[in-house]
Amino acid sequence: MTSSFTVHDASGYEQLMGRWSRKLAPKFIGFAGLAPGEKILDVGCGTGSLTFELAKSAELAAIGAIDFSPVFVEAAKRRNTDPRIAIQQADATALPFADNAFDRALALLVLHFVPEAGKAVAEMRRVTRPGGVVAAVVWDHLGGMAGMRMMIDTVAALSESGRQLRSRYCFQPMMQPGEMKRSFVEQGLADVTETELMIRMDYQDFADYWAPISAGEGPLGKYMTTLEAAERERAEAAVRDAYQAGRPDGPRSFANVAWACRGMVP
Repeated sequence: MTSSFTVHDASGYEQLMGRWSRKLAPKFIGFAGLAPGEKILDVGCGTGSLTFELAKSAELAAIGAIDFSPVFVEAAKRRNTDPRIAIQQADATALPFADNAFDRALALLVLHFVPEAGKAVAEMRRVTRPGGVVAAVVWDHLGGMAGMRMMIDTVAALSESGRQLRSRYCFQPMMQPGEMKRSFVEQGLADVTETELMIRMDYQDFADYWAPISAGEGPLGKYMTTLEAAERERAEAAVRDAYQAGRPDGPRSFANVAWACRGMVP
């Protein structure tokens, strides 16, 4: 099963999203819960934002982490110094673990990039013991990401390809209100709860915002690579104008909301 997230370089991903994943991870852990002695699985670990935040809890027994991208897996392995952590490349829709192997299976900002997200939820349920917890969080691309929508709406005003990008980006899997909750219930999870988590994305200047996108990272960067040089220049100038909003270039702060959902394995 492929992922719809484009990654070229781990450091580029860190600037695009990893730094914000690290801000979201503690809030997600607080929602998902932890208990001493547990074994936790991080599904779609990326460069390790959730994995290494989990490792701050000295009472956990073991932390498994998987990602579809070998670039991410290699980067996370390089960072790891904790013997409790085991990182490997794997498919979220076909997890390489036995039934009931973990106490909790968590997914931070990954289900919306899995083409068959329901299968990933089913697999998370399978590898989690009865009484254990499955939890996931995804960005609300349509209604909750002001900084990214700034670019999306700008390029949508410039071309048909931009409008098509907006349609894809705003309606990825699991992003609509209640969508994750319905999937969790359909996969047999009990006591399912959905909530919202919010962080702010703070940029030093337009270059800080734009660099990973112009380098082709993520879905917005992938779109930029499809444009001819003149179109890229036009898009960059328009997004710069939107970012600066008539004021000198410099710091900008954007609120970003994510949907979080958890359920118990019966």
